Amino acid sequence: MPSYSFTLNGKRVTVEAPADMPLLWVLRDLLNVTGPKYGCGVGACRACTSHLDGDEIQPCVVPVADCAGREVTTIEGLADGDRLHPVQQAWLDCDVAQCGFCQPGQIMATAALLKKTPRPTDADIDRIENVCRCGTYSRIREAIKKAASDS
Repeated sequence: MPSYSFTLNGKRVTVEAPADMPLLWVLRDLLNVTGPKYGCGVGACRACTSHLDGDEIQPCVVPVADCAGREVTTIEGLADGDRLHPVQQAWLDCDVAQCGFCQPGQIMATAALLKKTPRPTDADIDRIENVCRCGTYSRIREAIKKAASDS
């Protein structure tokens, strides 16, 4: 079986896996990283949203072979040590989570948005396509605006 090395949340890892194995299953089943959630397996719900070289991805549809030599960041790697990322702090301040299932993906999508668009408009925020089963979209929008103003 081939092996693939990449940086995961700041640490170099190597896994043996089939080339076409989705990164989500490598993270969850081989590396015990459970922040990215399985929702749909086709990249539509975006519960698994993570970053690859700083860009938003859905690891349920990204083969592990595409990650070799690259940097993968999940919700577990977003904070700076004990200091939460501004998006994580805004989520807490705005009491966004209800069931919490989609929140890691929502937070990672927001962090990617704010990296590219530090002061997003409502139209920019509307382009985030992550699904929230509980419908906390108004609190999500509030948290995104708070994170943008606090950054």
